[in-house]
Amino acid sequence: MTSVLPSQKEMGSGTYTFSSQPRVVQNRRKYRGTQPMTEETFSYGNIMYDRRVVRGNTYAQHILPLSAQPDPVEIQRNQEARRRALAKKRAKELLRSRSPEPVEGRKHIDVQTELYLEELSDRVEEKDMECQTDAFLDRPPTPLFIPAKTGADVATQILEGELFDFDLEVKPILEVLIGKTIEQALLEVMEEEELANLRAQQRAFEELRNAELAEAQRLEEQERRHREEKERRKQQQREMLQKEKETAEKVAARAFAQQYLADLIPSVFSSLRDNGYFYDPVERDVETGFMPWLMIEVKKALERNELGRTMLDLLIREVVEKRIDDYNRLELTESSGI
Repeated sequence: MTSVLPSQKEMGSGTYTFSSQPRVVQNRRKYRGTQPMTEETFSYGNIMYDRRVVRGNTYAQHILPLSAQPDPVEIQRNQEARRRALAKKRAKELLRSRSPEPVEGRKHIDVQTELYLEELSDRVEEKDMECQTDAFLDRPPTPLFIPAKTGADVATQILEGELFDFDLEVKPILEVLIGKTIEQALLEVMEEEELANLRAQQRAFEELRNAELAEAQRLEEQERRHREEKERRKQQQREMLQKEKETAEKVAARAFAQQYLADLIPSVFSSLRDNGYFYDPVERDVETGFMPWLMIEVKKALERNELGRTMLDLLIREVVEKRIDDYNRLELTESSGI
Protein backbone atom coordinates (compact mmCIF):
# COMPACT_ATOMS: atom_id res chain seq x y z
CA MET A 1 0.00 0.00 0.00
CA THR A 2 1.39 3.37 -1.00
CA SER A 3 0.02 6.70 0.22
CA VAL A 4 1.16 10.23 0.64
CA LEU A 5 1.45 11.48 4.20
CA PRO A 6 -0.30 14.74 5.16
CA SER A 7 1.69 17.71 6.37
CA GLN A 8 3.08 17.88 9.89
CA LYS A 9 0.61 20.65 10.83
CA GLU A 10 -2.32 18.36 9.96
CA MET A 11 -0.84 15.30 11.70
CA GLY A 12 0.04 16.97 14.99
CA SER A 13 2.57 14.58 16.51
CA GLY A 14 2.96 12.20 13.52
CA THR A 15 5.18 9.23 13.00
CA TYR A 16 7.03 10.52 9.93
CA THR A 17 8.08 14.05 8.99
CA PHE A 18 9.94 15.36 5.95
CA SER A 19 10.76 18.91 4.83
CA SER A 20 12.17 19.88 1.44
CA GLN A 21 12.03 22.74 -1.05
CA PRO A 22 8.89 22.71 -3.26
CA ARG A 23 9.59 21.50 -6.82
CA VAL A 24 7.64 20.43 -9.87
CA VAL A 25 7.08 16.75 -10.66
CA GLN A 26 8.73 16.93 -14.08
CA ASN A 27 11.26 19.53 -15.18
CA ARG A 28 12.79 19.13 -18.63
CA ARG A 29 15.63 21.40 -19.61
CA LYS A 30 16.30 22.86 -22.99
CA TYR A 31 19.72 21.18 -23.33
CA ARG A 32 21.43 18.26 -21.73
CA GLY A 33 23.49 19.23 -18.73
CA THR A 34 26.89 17.86 -17.86
CA GLN A 35 26.39 18.45 -14.14
CA PRO A 36 25.85 15.21 -12.12
CA MET A 37 22.39 14.65 -10.67
CA THR A 38 22.58 15.43 -6.93
CA GLU A 39 19.94 15.72 -4.26
CA GLU A 40 19.58 19.43 -4.92
CA THR A 41 19.22 19.11 -8.72
CA PHE A 42 17.38 15.76 -8.96
CA SER A 43 13.79 16.11 -10.13
CA TYR A 44 11.39 13.48 -8.83
CA GLY A 45 9.41 12.15 -11.75
CA ASN A 46 7.99 9.06 -10.06
CA ILE A 47 6.34 9.26 -6.65
CA MET A 48 7.58 5.74 -5.91
CA TYR A 49 11.07 7.21 -5.55
CA ASP A 50 9.98 10.38 -3.73
CA ARG A 51 11.26 10.56 -0.17
CA ARG A 52 8.10 12.36 0.87
CA VAL A 53 6.08 9.17 0.28
CA VAL A 54 6.08 6.49 2.94
CA ARG A 55 4.99 2.91 2.28
CA GLY A 56 3.17 0.87 4.86
CA ASN A 57 0.37 1.40 7.37
CA THR A 58 -0.11 5.12 8.03
CA TYR A 59 -2.57 4.65 10.92
CA ALA A 60 -0.21 3.08 13.40
CA GLN A 61 1.31 5.39 15.99
CA HIS A 62 5.04 4.81 15.79
CA ILE A 63 6.50 7.06 18.47
CA LEU A 64 10.17 7.72 17.96
CA PRO A 65 12.38 7.35 21.02
CA LEU A 66 13.86 10.47 22.58
CA SER A 67 17.34 9.51 21.41
CA ALA A 68 16.11 9.31 17.78
CA GLN A 69 14.67 12.84 17.82
CA PRO A 70 16.65 15.21 15.55
CA ASP A 71 19.04 17.55 17.34
CA PRO A 72 18.19 21.23 16.68
CA VAL A 73 21.89 22.11 16.76
CA GLU A 74 22.65 19.39 14.19
CA ILE A 75 19.79 20.58 11.98
CA GLN A 76 21.03 24.16 12.18
CA ARG A 77 24.57 23.00 11.37
CA ASN A 78 23.34 21.05 8.33
CA GLN A 79 21.31 24.05 7.11
CA GLU A 80 24.35 26.29 7.52
CA ALA A 81 26.53 23.81 5.55
CA ARG A 82 23.88 23.59 2.79
CA ARG A 83 23.66 27.40 2.67
CA ARG A 84 27.44 27.66 2.45
CA ALA A 85 27.52 25.10 -0.40
CA LEU A 86 24.86 27.05 -2.32
CA ALA A 87 26.87 30.25 -1.86
CA LYS A 88 30.01 28.53 -3.21
CA LYS A 89 28.04 27.20 -6.16
CA ARG A 90 26.72 30.67 -7.02
CA ALA A 91 30.24 32.10 -6.71
CA LYS A 92 31.59 29.44 -9.12
CA GLU A 93 28.82 30.20 -11.61
CA LEU A 94 29.64 33.91 -11.42
CA LEU A 95 33.38 33.28 -11.88
CA ARG A 96 32.86 30.85 -14.77
CA SER A 97 34.31 32.09 -18.04
CA ARG A 98 31.72 33.32 -20.49
CA SER A 99 31.78 34.15 -24.12
CA PRO A 100 32.86 37.70 -24.93
CA GLU A 101 30.26 40.24 -25.88
CA PRO A 102 29.43 40.32 -29.62
CA VAL A 103 30.71 43.14 -31.75
CA GLU A 104 28.41 45.86 -32.91
CA GLY A 105 25.90 44.62 -35.48
CA ARG A 106 26.12 40.93 -34.43
CA LYS A 107 24.58 38.74 -31.73
CA HIS A 108 25.10 35.33 -30.16
CA ILE A 109 22.82 32.40 -31.13
CA ASP A 110 22.42 29.06 -29.37
CA VAL A 111 23.82 26.30 -31.63
CA GLN A 112 23.74 22.55 -31.02
CA THR A 113 27.12 20.84 -31.07
CA GLU A 114 25.91 17.33 -30.20
CA LEU A 115 26.06 14.36 -32.54
CA TYR A 116 22.29 13.84 -32.41
CA LEU A 117 20.14 16.86 -33.14
CA GLU A 118 16.84 17.48 -31.44
CA GLU A 119 14.09 19.92 -32.02
CA LEU A 120 14.48 23.17 -30.12
CA SER A 121 11.28 24.49 -28.63
CA ASP A 122 10.50 26.88 -25.79
CA ARG A 123 7.24 25.10 -25.07
CA VAL A 124 7.42 22.04 -22.81
CA GLU A 125 5.55 18.99 -24.10
CA GLU A 126 2.48 18.26 -22.04
CA LYS A 127 -0.19 15.55 -22.00
CA ASP A 128 -3.14 14.81 -19.79
CA MET A 129 -3.46 11.55 -17.83
CA GLU A 130 -6.50 10.34 -15.91
CA CYS A 131 -6.96 7.77 -13.15
CA GLN A 132 -10.22 6.47 -11.77
CA THR A 133 -10.33 5.90 -8.01
CA ASP A 134 -12.99 4.47 -5.74
CA ALA A 135 -15.15 6.86 -3.79
CA PHE A 136 -14.32 7.19 -0.10
CA LEU A 137 -17.02 6.41 2.43
CA ASP A 138 -17.74 8.87 5.18
CA ARG A 139 -16.29 7.92 8.53
CA PRO A 140 -19.07 7.09 11.02
CA PRO A 141 -19.35 9.42 14.02
CA THR A 142 -17.45 8.37 17.11
CA PRO A 143 -19.87 7.09 19.82
CA LEU A 144 -19.90 8.88 23.14
CA PHE A 145 -17.79 7.37 25.88
CA ILE A 146 -19.94 6.05 28.73
CA PRO A 147 -17.96 4.56 31.62
CA ALA A 148 -19.12 1.27 33.09
CA LYS A 149 -21.34 1.46 36.17
CA THR A 150 -19.70 0.37 39.43
CA GLY A 151 -20.88 0.15 43.05
CA ALA A 152 -24.38 -0.14 44.57
CA ASP A 153 -27.23 2.38 44.50
CA VAL A 154 -28.28 3.81 47.90
CA ALA A 155 -31.43 5.87 48.56
CA THR A 156 -32.81 7.75 51.58
CA GLN A 157 -36.55 8.33 51.99
CA ILE A 158 -37.66 11.71 53.47
CA LEU A 159 -41.31 12.13 54.25
CA GLU A 160 -43.24 15.39 54.06
CA GLY A 161 -42.66 17.63 57.06
CA GLU A 162 -39.57 15.81 58.34
CA LEU A 163 -36.99 18.44 57.30
CA PHE A 164 -38.71 21.82 58.04
CA ASP A 165 -41.93 23.79 57.62
CA PHE A 166 -41.32 26.55 55.13
CA ASP A 167 -44.14 28.84 56.32
CA LEU A 168 -42.94 28.54 59.90
CA GLU A 169 -39.23 28.76 59.25
CA VAL A 170 -39.46 31.64 56.81
CA LYS A 171 -41.06 34.07 59.30
CA PRO A 172 -37.83 35.02 61.15
CA ILE A 173 -36.00 35.47 57.88
CA LEU A 174 -38.80 37.63 56.49
CA GLU A 175 -38.93 39.68 59.71
CA VAL A 176 -35.18 40.25 59.50
CA LEU A 177 -35.34 41.16 55.80
CA ILE A 178 -38.32 43.48 56.26
CA GLY A 179 -36.78 45.06 59.37
CA LYS A 180 -33.46 45.58 57.58
CA THR A 181 -35.26 47.03 54.55
CA ILE A 182 -37.33 49.44 56.65
CA GLU A 183 -34.27 50.40 58.70
CA GLN A 184 -32.27 51.00 55.55
CA ALA A 185 -35.14 53.05 54.08
CA LEU A 186 -35.39 55.14 57.28
CA LEU A 187 -31.62 55.67 57.25
CA GLU A 188 -31.74 56.77 53.62
CA VAL A 189 -34.64 59.17 54.34
CA MET A 190 -32.80 60.60 57.36
CA GLU A 191 -29.65 60.91 55.26
CA GLU A 192 -31.57 62.75 52.54
CA GLU A 193 -33.11 65.10 55.12
CA GLU A 194 -29.69 65.69 56.67
CA LEU A 195 -28.20 66.36 53.24
CA ALA A 196 -31.07 68.79 52.49
CA ASN A 197 -30.41 70.61 55.80
CA LEU A 198 -26.70 70.72 55.03
CA ARG A 199 -27.40 72.17 51.58
CA ALA A 200 -29.72 74.80 53.11
CA GLN A 201 -27.09 75.72 55.71
CA GLN A 202 -24.45 75.82 52.97
CA ARG A 203 -26.60 78.15 50.85
CA ALA A 204 -27.24 80.40 53.87
CA PHE A 205 -23.55 80.38 54.72
CA GLU A 206 -22.60 81.18 51.12
CA GLU A 207 -25.12 84.06 51.01
CA LEU A 208 -23.79 85.44 54.31
CA ARG A 209 -20.20 84.98 53.13
CA ASN A 210 -20.94 86.73 49.83
CA ALA A 211 -22.58 89.63 51.69
CA GLU A 212 -19.61 89.89 54.06
CA LEU A 213 -17.19 89.72 51.13
CA ALA A 214 -19.09 92.51 49.34
CA GLU A 215 -19.08 94.64 52.54
CA ALA A 216 -15.36 93.92 53.06
CA GLN A 217 -14.64 94.93 49.45
CA ARG A 218 -16.65 98.12 49.90
CA LEU A 219 -14.78 98.98 53.09
CA GLU A 220 -11.44 98.18 51.45
CA GLU A 221 -12.31 100.40 48.50
CA GLN A 222 -13.37 103.20 50.87
CA GLU A 223 -10.16 102.80 52.86
CA ARG A 224 -8.15 102.86 49.64
CA ARG A 225 -9.83 106.09 48.51
CA HIS A 226 -9.21 107.68 51.94
CA ARG A 227 -5.58 106.58 51.85
CA GLU A 228 -5.06 107.93 48.35
CA GLU A 229 -6.74 111.26 49.30
CA LYS A 230 -4.50 111.45 52.39
CA GLU A 231 -1.42 110.80 50.30
CA ARG A 232 -2.48 113.48 47.78
CA ARG A 233 -3.03 116.01 50.59
CA LYS A 234 0.39 115.17 52.08
CA GLN A 235 2.03 115.54 48.70
CA GLN A 236 0.33 118.92 48.14
CA GLN A 237 1.43 120.11 51.60
CA ARG A 238 5.01 118.97 50.94
CA GLU A 239 5.03 120.75 47.57
CA MET A 240 3.66 123.97 49.17
CA LEU A 241 6.30 123.86 51.93
CA GLN A 242 9.00 123.20 49.34
CA LYS A 243 7.85 126.18 47.26
CA GLU A 244 7.76 128.43 50.35
CA LYS A 245 11.26 127.28 51.30
CA GLU A 246 12.58 127.90 47.78
CA THR A 247 10.93 131.38 47.74
CA ALA A 248 12.50 132.31 51.10
CA GLU A 249 15.91 131.06 49.93
CA LYS A 250 15.62 133.04 46.70
CA VAL A 251 14.68 136.27 48.63
CA ALA A 252 17.56 135.77 51.07
CA ALA A 253 19.97 135.04 48.22
CA ARG A 254 18.85 138.18 46.35
CA ALA A 255 19.28 140.38 49.46
CA PHE A 256 22.70 138.87 50.16
CA ALA A 257 23.74 139.34 46.53
CA GLN A 258 22.65 142.97 46.55
CA GLN A 259 24.49 143.60 49.80
CA TYR A 260 27.57 141.77 48.55
CA LEU A 261 27.62 143.49 45.16
CA ALA A 262 27.32 146.94 46.73
CA ASP A 263 31.04 146.91 47.81
CA LEU A 264 32.14 144.32 45.21
CA ILE A 265 32.18 146.54 42.12
CA PRO A 266 34.69 149.19 43.46
CA SER A 267 36.94 146.52 44.91
CA VAL A 268 36.85 144.56 41.66
CA PHE A 269 37.77 147.58 39.58
CA SER A 270 40.58 148.51 41.95
CA SER A 271 41.96 144.94 41.94
CA LEU A 272 41.74 144.80 38.15
CA ARG A 273 43.50 148.11 37.89
CA ASP A 274 46.21 146.92 40.28
CA ASN A 275 46.65 143.72 38.28
CA GLY A 276 47.04 145.66 35.06
CA TYR A 277 43.75 144.96 33.36
CA PHE A 278 43.13 148.71 33.02
CA TYR A 279 46.27 150.30 31.36
CA ASP A 280 47.47 153.30 29.30
CA PRO A 281 47.73 152.43 25.58
CA VAL A 282 50.91 154.48 25.05
CA GLU A 283 52.58 152.96 28.08
CA ARG A 284 51.51 149.47 27.04
CA ASP A 285 52.83 150.08 23.52
CA VAL A 286 56.17 151.28 24.91
CA GLU A 287 56.38 148.25 27.22
CA THR A 288 55.31 145.62 24.68
CA GLY A 289 56.72 147.08 21.44
CA PHE A 290 59.50 149.60 22.01
CA MET A 291 61.33 148.11 24.97
CA PRO A 292 61.75 144.61 23.43
CA TRP A 293 63.03 146.14 20.17
CA LEU A 294 65.41 148.36 22.10
CA MET A 295 66.76 145.44 24.08
CA ILE A 296 67.27 143.43 20.89
CA GLU A 297 69.13 146.28 19.24
CA VAL A 298 71.31 146.82 22.34
CA LYS A 299 72.09 143.13 22.38
CA LYS A 300 73.08 143.23 18.73
CA ALA A 301 75.35 146.25 19.34
CA LEU A 302 76.97 144.55 22.31
CA GLU A 303 77.49 141.40 20.27
CA ARG A 304 79.16 143.48 17.50
CA ASN A 305 81.39 145.22 20.05
CA GLU A 306 82.29 141.86 21.58
CA LEU A 307 83.13 140.51 18.13
CA GLY A 308 85.35 143.54 17.35
CA ARG A 309 87.24 143.18 20.63
CA THR A 310 87.72 139.47 19.97
CA MET A 311 89.08 140.11 16.47
CA LEU A 312 91.35 142.85 17.82
CA ASP A 313 92.70 140.53 20.51
CA LEU A 314 93.39 137.87 17.89
CA LEU A 315 95.26 140.36 15.68
CA ILE A 316 97.29 141.66 18.60
CA ARG A 317 98.17 138.10 19.68
CA GLU A 318 99.18 137.20 16.15
CA VAL A 319 101.40 140.34 15.81
CA VAL A 320 103.00 139.78 19.20
CA GLU A 321 103.70 136.11 18.39
CA LYS A 322 105.21 137.13 15.04
CA ARG A 323 107.45 139.72 16.66
CA ILE A 324 108.56 137.21 19.27
CA ASP A 325 109.52 134.81 16.49
CA ASP A 326 111.45 137.56 14.71
CA TYR A 327 113.35 138.49 17.86
CA ASN A 328 114.17 134.82 18.44
CA ARG A 329 115.52 134.38 14.91
CA LEU A 330 117.50 137.67 15.26
CA GLU A 331 119.06 136.47 18.47
CA LEU A 332 119.92 133.14 16.93
CA THR A 333 121.58 134.83 13.95
CA GLU A 334 123.54 137.18 16.18
CA SER A 335 124.67 134.37 18.43
CA SER A 336 125.74 132.32 15.46
CA GLY A 337 127.65 135.28 13.88
CA ILE A 338 129.66 135.94 16.96
